[in-house]
Parts: sequence; structure tokens; C-alpha cells
Amino acid sequence: MSGLELNASTSLVDDEGVDLVFHRREKSTTLAVQVKSRTMTTKGISQSNRFYATVSATTFRPRADLYLLFVPVDAEEGTFPFVWLVPSKRFGRRRVNARRRRVFSASMKDGSRDQWSRYRVERADLADEISAAIKKLGPR
Repeated sequence: MSGLELNASTSLVDDEGVDLVFHRREKSTTLAVQVKSRTMTTKGISQSNRFYATVSATTFRPRADLYLLFVPVDAEEGTFPFVWLVPSKRFGRRRVNARRRRVFSASMKDGSRDQWSRYRVERADLADEISAAIKKLGPR
């Protein structure tokens, strides 16, 4: 979807909460991404039309080059309709609960105006959004 402009790598160790690292071809700037996925049949999604995920405060360190990718997965089709691509600094403003976690809860409804709706990205636009996030970081 990026015209072969983006490269993705996986982490060997997940001790910093990074699952994927993206960079643009022939550029050194990278974008680290922590992925949280849930199947569409998960109770919260199927019953309340909401996507829920938690992020542990012990490994989560907000920074400009870290984003969170929340993915509702259609397991039968092996795809996803959209995602939420959230800058970690924005997500880091969430309070930490008694279990030392930050909670992400977003409406799955089309046209929702909840606090996360501005970060919702259709599957076809995801590569462009990742490229734009990398460009915002500037050269390194």
C-alpha cells in the first residue's frame, strides 16, 4: 500500500513494548509501534461495539517515535477494517489504573465522535498515515 516505500521489522525482544519498527526506504528515521489486537468476536466488540485494550505502565514509555496500533481483526477473513494509530505521547496522558495499566476504549461505530475517533484510520490509508508519522519525526 505504500508503493514499496515502507519497510517493517519485528523486534527480537519485547522488553520495551515495541512489536514493529517502520522506516521509509533509504531513510534512517524509524517509527516504533506497539500493537494491540482483538478479534471481532471478543466480548467487548461483539456485545458493546467497543474495542478495549490495556497497556502496562511498567513497559510503556511515551516518546515521539512510539505509536500504538489498536487493531480489530476479522479472523474469518484474515484482515481488519480499520485501526487506531495513536501517538504514545497522546495515549500517555491516560491515567494509570490500580492494576498499573492504561486503558484504551474506543467506539467501533462508523461516524463515532469519541476521544479516539481522530486517530481512526481505514486499512487502505494505514501506510500513508505511518509514512506521515515518520515524516513528522524528521531526519535523524
